[in-house]
Amino acid sequence: MTQQSASPKSILIVEDSEDDYEAIIRAFEKAELTAPVLWCRTGDEAVSFLKNFSKQGAKHSEMPYFVLLDLNMPGMDGREILEFIKEDSSLKPMPVIIFTTSSNERDINRCYQSGANAYMPKPPSFSAMVDVVRSLKNYWLDTALLPTDDVRL
Repeated sequence: MTQQSASPKSILIVEDSEDDYEAIIRAFEKAELTAPVLWCRTGDEAVSFLKNFSKQGAKHSEMPYFVLLDLNMPGMDGREILEFIKEDSSLKPMPVIIFTTSSNERDINRCYQSGANAYMPKPPSFSAMVDVVRSLKNYWLDTALLPTDDVRL
């Protein structure tokens, strides 16, 4: 049984480009990724949304499976959002996948040093986007085990 069938968890996409967001959603559909999608268009919107989980002491089962995070956004950028997530003890276990056009080594290193779980370049074509989404689905939803609510540290 996959985690996807165990609960109706969502995926949070933080992306300022409506075109990129729509391409991701079309790729999700093509790859049969059926988890509900939540979309934040700005860094401030994402932090405000995520603070609700932190304040309410949300259980891991209530949080998104993972965050698909663009780096280069106006205002609060993806690097700052990543740092916010990984500095908050209740949000920290949630996987953050950087999904960006940047292949700059500094960006890659900084994101991993800040706690990113993966760094993936946005593909140049829609068919490659579908392949990337299938990989995300296969790994994060069907293979990887994510935190549960029953963990006592």
